[in-house]
Amino acid sequence: MSADDMSMPDPVDAAAADAGPWDAAALSLLRTWDPAWADACNKMATNPWRSGVLSRKFVELVSVGLAVACTNLDVQATRRHMRAALAAGATRSEMLFVIKCATVVSLHSCSVAAPILLDEVPAGGSEPVSRTGGLPTPSCDAMRAAGQWNEAWNPFFDLDPVWTEEFMATGVGIYRSGVMSAKETELLSIALDASFTHLYSPGIRRHIKAALGAGATTQEIMEVLKLCVAQGVQACNLGAAILADELSRIEPRE
Repeated sequence: MSADDMSMPDPVDAAAADAGPWDAAALSLLRTWDPAWADACNKMATNPWRSGVLSRKFVELVSVGLAVACTNLDVQATRRHMRAALAAGATRSEMLFVIKCATVVSLHSCSVAAPILLDEVPAGGSEPVSRTGGLPTPSCDAMRAAGQWNEAWNPFFDLDPVWTEEFMATGVGIYRSGVMSAKETELLSIALDASFTHLYSPGIRRHIKAALGAGATTQEIMEVLKLCVAQGVQACNLGAAILADELSRIEPRE
């Protein structure tokens, strides 16, 4: 995917553009029950699909990432956005890249908790133990040499450098694959960290800084933040169908 592909909107029919993050049946129910709110919410949620700031393909790829991320795991939304991304021209390699990025977000469990562990261990009367096992850490060493090491990784590297090496060997190949440009990768990473199911502030700041350095505009960054907010309608997609089922169960008795 080139930068030009990302910036130029793809031609789509009005019905497809209107769908955005919605399940059509859920939106239809909401329009029956509360048409004014449904129309206002739909206008807000589909804005990134209509604005033309990012291509339809990239919008859908980011949406796949938000839905499939280990912090969300929304089956229906993942399938809906995968289908839309493929229809917009996304490749298997691009889709797999997004899935991989959505997987390694889990590292932030250690990013947040390992420093707390190092702080609390002395208070408990013991000292942290490093589990080097005498094994080399070539992936970590290479990232340090290339200036790609994040100092936030030091606490869990100190606690378990062998496991950290295994994780970095998993992650480093993703970002060096060239499937997406540096700018696209940073925009995707912003979305994954800014998702309302994650909200990892250090990563948001780091990836915004890197995205700007890679040529992203303020408007493009704002678009991926809007995509994060748009995923809020998954509550409607889930809740409206369940509410309709439950109402049908009790209304005949009433």
